[in-house]
Amino acid sequence: MTIWAVLPAAGIGRRMGTTIPKQYLSIDGVPLLLHSLRRLSAVKKIEKIVVVIHPEDSHWVELQESVSVEFQNRIVTVMGGDERYQSVLNGLTAMTEFAAADDWVLVHDAVRPCVRVGDIEKLIEEVSGNSIGGLLGSPVDNTLKRVDKELAVIETVDRNSYWNALTPQMFRFAQLKQSIEAVVTSGEQVTDEAAAMEVAGFKPIMVAGNKDNIKITHEADLVLAGQILINQASDNESK
Repeated sequence: MTIWAVLPAAGIGRRMGTTIPKQYLSIDGVPLLLHSLRRLSAVKKIEKIVVVIHPEDSHWVELQESVSVEFQNRIVTVMGGDERYQSVLNGLTAMTEFAAADDWVLVHDAVRPCVRVGDIEKLIEEVSGNSIGGLLGSPVDNTLKRVDKELAVIETVDRNSYWNALTPQMFRFAQLKQSIEAVVTSGEQVTDEAAAMEVAGFKPIMVAGNKDNIKITHEADLVLAGQILINQASDNESK
């Protein structure tokens, strides 16, 4: 089984409101992007990691040079698009030079620095026997409310069938590439790779992951992620 990874990092962090893209914000002096890269690279089954950056990214070259020895020849750099799925497609297109149709591809958010290596390995193990693929997720805990445009509550939604979608998400190379290409052609908006697969008629499986695999969207998330990384390091030391 051959596995590759795509790490879309072409966002400019509009919602974060920072002067630099949020993937370059630091926790304990280490950029979020580097935290995520290290989690992926710790999975030895991953052959190469395709990092997709913004065409005007002025930070990546320096970061890549500083860690070139650490990652050796496992990193490939590709220019991204305006939307996440376009960036992922650019990464997949670059992979046509070395990836076979039935190879597996893991796609992970660059701003999810707390993903556990054990969860990535669990995803690989549980999805590898599936013909479609799947993604890490966690059951919704809170009571869900559906509201109207004025934010008035319309109904309480049964949460038992709902999960939070996390990353990585893992699919066959050819199926994923074709599914995202179809989305681009149709103009339909999707927010993750699983959604593109769903539009194509596939049914990805959900693999339970740890809830501390948070996405950095707001400033408070950065503080929380820092504490999570401390706790994870402490957990590892106690084992």
